[in-house]
Amino acid sequence: MARTVWDSTVGKKTVMAVSGLIMLLYLVVHMIGNLKIFFGAGEFNHYAHWLRTVGEPFMHYEWTLWLVRIVLVVAVVAHATSAYQLSRRDIRARPSKYVHKKPRASYATRTMRWGGIILGLFIVWHILDLTTGTVHPGFQAGHPYQNVVDTFSTWYGNVVYIVAMLALGLHVRHGFWSAAQTLGVGSRARDRALKTVANALALLLTAGFIAVPVGVMTGLVS
Repeated sequence: MARTVWDSTVGKKTVMAVSGLIMLLYLVVHMIGNLKIFFGAGEFNHYAHWLRTVGEPFMHYEWTLWLVRIVLVVAVVAHATSAYQLSRRDIRARPSKYVHKKPRASYATRTMRWGGIILGLFIVWHILDLTTGTVHPGFQAGHPYQNVVDTFSTWYGNVVYIVAMLALGLHVRHGFWSAAQTLGVGSRARDRALKTVANALALLLTAGFIAVPVGVMTGLVS
């Protein structure tokens, strides 16, 4: 049954919607945590340490954090795989161009695929930069506040992050509304409210994440 559901277009769209909502929930929590940087190095570093001790003593050190990471990896892989397969299925179903032009879609709709690729590449860079320190010269393990300040003290760190967050905003704006339609929440009466929520979430996340590099650039965080 699971294979039958996965092979269907509806099944892939459902997997894409559910995995997208899981990632959206994580992004909201992650953004709130990021904003703690405006309260100083002590509070931000304490928050980073707390993430590794959540659930103790029942959970061992970092077990909860690794559980969250595993769920996120599964969600990202499921989301990307279903998106790719749906895209390929759509191309095979329409091998030739439309005789008549399709109605002009929103900018977010037309950039969903490229936005997804940009975000996928950003996730890899973000992990290598601020988690493992692989691409971060001067990375200091156990000093997340200083590492964040170092990253956003470089022009390329700011460009990569801000471009990715703008892509995230567009992705969330269209993705949230699409997920609601897929899961049967949308209706003619609710469409306006859902689009308002999608726009608000996109704006909130974009502004919240971009606030950190802007804070470093302006000296508010140093």
